[in-house]
Amino acid sequence: MSGAQINLTNQFLIAMPGMGDDTFRGSVIYLCEHNERGALGLVINKPIDIKLKNLFEKVELTLERPDLADEPVYFGGPVQTERGFVLHERLGGEGEEGAGHYNSTLQIPGGLEMTTSKDVLEALSSGAGPKKVLVTLGYAGWGAGQLEDEIRRNGWLTLDAAPEAIFDTPVESRYERALGLLGIDPRMLSQEAGNA
Repeated sequence: MSGAQINLTNQFLIAMPGMGDDTFRGSVIYLCEHNERGALGLVINKPIDIKLKNLFEKVELTLERPDLADEPVYFGGPVQTERGFVLHERLGGEGEEGAGHYNSTLQIPGGLEMTTSKDVLEALSSGAGPKKVLVTLGYAGWGAGQLEDEIRRNGWLTLDAAPEAIFDTPVESRYERALGLLGIDPRMLSQEAGNA
């Protein structure tokens, strides 16, 4: 086998039905980064029992965005679960003030942005900031070659990410929506792994 590096940045990982890991069963993960050192992604379809307005209160901010106040915070993955990750639309279009000026933002090639610094929350609290956001606590991480191995063992399906499946699809429909982007009916997936 060649050592060719696959790059799944800006792709969805969809957990196969037979996934043995309860943490990721039924998950759709948006991959923010994938390189020879490993991968980092955020689960986009596992809300937890915290609303954004409550998260903002915990960091001593008031959320002045009624459209976001009752949105859930999501379980982003099992790593650094005390830390917030803000997945949001790319800034810098239509003269957006402060575009791309957050202290710690990963610009995902061809895709979204992921910010970990508090200044994005401060922008949102004042009614500004990105219009479309998904906030997680924690992230999913893989060491070098680990994700590729899980994919080879039929743990995940991959496809190009579609922002509307994150921001414009009800959370309970995101898994089916992601599979639908592949043209797959979830009822047709077998829980048995096998190679043709």
